[in-house]
Amino acid sequence: MPAAVYVLAAGVFAMVTSEFAVAGLMPQLAESLDTDIAQIGYLVTIFALAMAFGGPLLILALLRLPPKTAIMVVFAIFFAGNLLAALASSYAVMVVARIVTGIAAQAFFGLAVSVCMGIVDASGRGRAVSVAMSGLMLGTLLGLPLATFIGGRLGWQAAFWAVGVLTVVAAALTLALVRNPGDPEDSRAENGTFTEQLRAFRSPRLLLALVTSTLIIGATFSVFSFLAPILTRVSGFTEGSVPLLLLAYGAATLVGNFVVGRLADRHTVPTLLAGTLLNIVFLLGFALGTGSQPLAILFMLGIGLVGVTMNPAMAVRVQRAGGTGVLVNTVHTSFITFGVVVGSALGSRLLAEYGLRAPIVLGAVLAVLAVAAILPAARDPRLRSGSTTGPQHATQEEQPV
Repeated sequence: MPAAVYVLAAGVFAMVTSEFAVAGLMPQLAESLDTDIAQIGYLVTIFALAMAFGGPLLILALLRLPPKTAIMVVFAIFFAGNLLAALASSYAVMVVARIVTGIAAQAFFGLAVSVCMGIVDASGRGRAVSVAMSGLMLGTLLGLPLATFIGGRLGWQAAFWAVGVLTVVAAALTLALVRNPGDPEDSRAENGTFTEQLRAFRSPRLLLALVTSTLIIGATFSVFSFLAPILTRVSGFTEGSVPLLLLAYGAATLVGNFVVGRLADRHTVPTLLAGTLLNIVFLLGFALGTGSQPLAILFMLGIGLVGVTMNPAMAVRVQRAGGTGVLVNTVHTSFITFGVVVGSALGSRLLAEYGLRAPIVLGAVLAVLAVAAILPAARDPRLRSGSTTGPQHATQEEQPV
């Protein structure tokens, strides 16, 4: 992998650390901003919605810029948002800061995936995405505890200042080591005009791939969003053991991300299908066996191995269906964010009415729907494994609308 791919992973790590920082600093933020925990919780939702809707709009505004220049602009916007968060003296200002950073984070994810795919051979795109997205896994594994530790020792403002420092370091490394994919003419052809970028979304194959990603991520986050109360109130673990269990879950996602990255290019659809089928088994096992601590750990780690770790294979499927353009990749990450929103929101609704096992069952249902959305791609050799042979192979322009 080129060094640039690892640099982009560092940028993803900074973005994800900022996203999760609020979750670890809720009591301090509530006290300082003169509000309650519930209101601070909405800051997580606001960030996700800003990502889902604002990221593609920012990309449209940056569409004519070379990808590296666009990334530097996004870094500047993200840094400004974190600076505003660190200086926030009211809840309203913090809301604005979360909107700004959410929009920038989503745009960065789309740009990072697009650049990764553009600077490696087609046969290595899945691996490149898995390396870049390891920043997401590390953000979950290390970024949240790091932000919580700094905020607990030095005040919540210090956590956002720390993210600002991470952002500056990542931006400096990007400036030094990341290059634009291809020559300028190729870059313009890849990004295209507004109309050319939108044309990709006329493909039913692409739309089905986007929905699949929403369902896969929704299935996982319907459980991940409530892991702490499930583990303490149903499985009977102590609150002190939950951070260690979440650390183990994060380690499982790192392993799964590495494995899927190795398989995503040559076995795209089989990897998605096998991983999602396994997730159904693990989710059902977790729903039925979460009252037993050994079984709860086993199935929780299984969900970590085959849940969000499908990202590289999902990205390759989307690229084959709609191209490597930055707008396609940004909209794809928006659909992934919709999965987070759907899983957590529906899970909350079901939890209130049916208890803590209900979100786990919801996850299994969403995973079954994801399998149904994956199966049509299994008949297409190009989507399945990148093959350019077979009756269903066609260029993007030849696909029926």
